[in-house]
Amino acid sequence: MSDQTQEKGTSQPRRVVVVGAGMAGVQTAVALREQGFTGTVTLIGAEPHQPYDRPPLSKAVLLGKAEGSAFDIDFESLGLELRLGCEALAVRSEAHVLDTSAGPVPYDVLVLATGAEPVRLPGAEGVPGVHLLRTLDDAERLRPVLAEQHDIVVVGAGWIGAEFATAAREAGCAVTVVEAADRPLAGALPAEVAAPMAAWYADSGTVLRTRARVERVEPGAVVLDDGSRLPAGAVVVGIGARPATGWLAGSGIELGEHGDVLADDRLRTSVPDVYAVGDCASFPSGRYGERLLIHHWDNALQGPRTVAANVIGLTPEVYDPVPYFWSEQFGRFVQYAGHHTSADTTLWRGDPSGPAWTVCWLRGGRLVALLAVGRPRDLAQGRRLIESGTPMDPDLLADPARPLKAATA
Repeated sequence: MSDQTQEKGTSQPRRVVVVGAGMAGVQTAVALREQGFTGTVTLIGAEPHQPYDRPPLSKAVLLGKAEGSAFDIDFESLGLELRLGCEALAVRSEAHVLDTSAGPVPYDVLVLATGAEPVRLPGAEGVPGVHLLRTLDDAERLRPVLAEQHDIVVVGAGWIGAEFATAAREAGCAVTVVEAADRPLAGALPAEVAAPMAAWYADSGTVLRTRARVERVEPGAVVLDDGSRLPAGAVVVGIGARPATGWLAGSGIELGEHGDVLADDRLRTSVPDVYAVGDCASFPSGRYGERLLIHHWDNALQGPRTVAANVIGLTPEVYDPVPYFWSEQFGRFVQYAGHHTSADTTLWRGDPSGPAWTVCWLRGGRLVALLAVGRPRDLAQGRRLIESGTPMDPDLLADPARPLKAATA
């Protein structure tokens, strides 16, 4: 930390500015206070709304079961300054200044928590009836679409596409999901694991069209590259997200090939006194031996504690979590923990055509990841086994009647 960020007689900075008022940003601000930081904490959010949680947007808010999902946090009592409707424009790191739409904001330490932004469908910009689902405003625009039971085409059979299709079917809409790959979740899971999930669409009354590319979107219709024309009162695009970091161009902060801020194992960026956390940042995992970019809620919850500890500087912390996420789709609760790409063995627990089953990935006889469908106990026990690196007995592990914790070698 540079001299100008230090108070006399202490290593703590005086002013911390957090850019991004989603889960990662809010939790960073709260964690600073919880860990004893007494300086100024300013939380800057581009949206005008009170900071809110995102998972309910694709469920309760979308279906009209909740008006919003604001965090239950008393920012005033914590001494956290909120600047909402304020867009970050640039970082002048040598001057320790953040430029915003409301003017320059000086900082001693800056935390980047700007999240990710949805990838837009080329050629669909400005076409009436085309929607994204990322923000509270997006959910509120889509809520009447579901209430009026329009025919809906969802582009992309990833996590968000499946969750939206689930909500739309619950609302009584006719739903067609088009996916360019040959299966759902093609970018997230191996073919043999994702294949059983294709049947979930038909079971729910959702039409799934794979190997289907969108040629163009017209008002009221989606035209595929094979000439098929799908009626669409609304089109919802869910083809991925990328770090919201375009505004950092020219800042000197190093970015990766996906636009991710390249943080180190303490979530520090390449520029002094600047940290990055949540969906906008990648970090090197000693556990998995590669750099991870995780666009999931739990990462935005866990990372801030590490950032706060390292900003305060009392006990330096390394960030190396077991990644975790969940998804509720088509009447199933899907949970995933770990990172499977380095695995050398795949084991199944249960029949994937049934309502509850688990896939386990091992490397060198140790559990590195698992996907649990309707088996939350497997997930809870498996997550702990991944963290501990306990050797597993493959024969015992493959028995779905045996608790995971009883399948150790």
